[in-house]
Amino acid sequence: MDNHGIARVPRTARTEEQRRQDLDKIRKYRELEDAIRDKAAHDSYHDPALFALTSKLLRLNPEYYTTWNVRRRCLTSGLLSRPSAGSWPSTVSPSSLPSVTTSRSPAACSSSSSAANPPSPPSPTTGKSGTTVDGDDDNDAQSAAANSQKSQSSDTKNIQSDTDVLQSELVFIIPLLLEFPKCYWIWKYRKWLLEQAILRLPRPVASSVWEAELALAVKMLVKDRRNFHAWGYRRYLVARLESPALLGRSLAEDEFAYTTRMIKGDLSNFSAWHNRSRLMLRVLDERRADDKARVAFLETELDLVQEALNVGPEDQSLWYYHRYLMSQVAGPHGRPSVTPNLTAEQKVSYLKREVEFIKDLLQDFPNIKWPYEALLEYTLALRKLQPDAEAEGEEDDPKFWLAKLRKLDAMQTGRWNDVERDIERQLVACSNE
Repeated sequence: MDNHGIARVPRTARTEEQRRQDLDKIRKYRELEDAIRDKAAHDSYHDPALFALTSKLLRLNPEYYTTWNVRRRCLTSGLLSRPSAGSWPSTVSPSSLPSVTTSRSPAACSSSSSAANPPSPPSPTTGKSGTTVDGDDDNDAQSAAANSQKSQSSDTKNIQSDTDVLQSELVFIIPLLLEFPKCYWIWKYRKWLLEQAILRLPRPVASSVWEAELALAVKMLVKDRRNFHAWGYRRYLVARLESPALLGRSLAEDEFAYTTRMIKGDLSNFSAWHNRSRLMLRVLDERRADDKARVAFLETELDLVQEALNVGPEDQSLWYYHRYLMSQVAGPHGRPSVTPNLTAEQKVSYLKREVEFIKDLLQDFPNIKWPYEALLEYTLALRKLQPDAEAEGEEDDPKFWLAKLRKLDAMQTGRWNDVERDIERQLVACSNE
């Protein structure tokens, strides 16, 4: 059997030597696991040895999610600095960043406070004689300035240290992702690291870390274009990059162009078509497209998917995208749509045109069920748009195409019975309006 283009290798019987080696690996694995559990039980998260042990175990078994949690505790217990309470550096300008300290001593807290709220220049006070008393104020100002410089220096060191630690962790994960691209816990840990970047680093630094992650998503999707983990990760990255905490601007156009590239590389890329359908309404809104531009956009998308269907009419993802586009044409008023202001005549024209296109396709590919499902849906939409129109032939009746589906896919009799009841319900509701 084939899995996303990767052939499955049949298992062969193990030799006695292989069994002995496996038992030795199991023994070492259990010793490693026991060592981690022992140190974690004694709250030794500040111990560098525990962090190193988690690296060894996760390289052997990245599915061991408890070990990822131990690794998080190691980072927050010493390897990463401690952000001051209530701070969220990446959401403010670098000049107003609060201090990130490595200890909870009173002096450190005082230093952090002075960095977060720089003292205002002291105003001179007037004595009884009318003269300005400023000797003590000058000393206080000099002391505050010195403390502020020390705090800023400490902040810079902490930011650099945190950047190095987070970058090192991101690099550590890459080989694991390449070997185990569908392990939930690796992706979750990587997201946690990126959130730490927002929490601990200045906005420009955090933004550069997040933008670099898009390159990883590209690499993972080149390796497996249909890896839904990588697609979900990319959507997560884009959504956070668009937030005020990072870039604060839309990436919809860039992502729409990316789906075009991915589709041209693989017409069967279901996730790329899905992402495209999610982006198009945003793209049109951001372009401030008028009705004419929206119709032109729809025509372009229909041409694209028709061209793909002529090449691969058996591809389910293409039919889903085609049906999505037609739902934008024939869908009810009041919901967001690519073409919200089409007249009833224009909707009928689009539906009839696509019905004819599919009928032509069926002449060469009569045994694929996806075209019949589309024809059933589109003829039903035409009947609802023209409830008083007389049928020109049996092919205008959605039940005609339902009968074809019953023959092609007899295993789903129950489903087709439900579809037939739904058709009757919709037609009755339409005739009563």
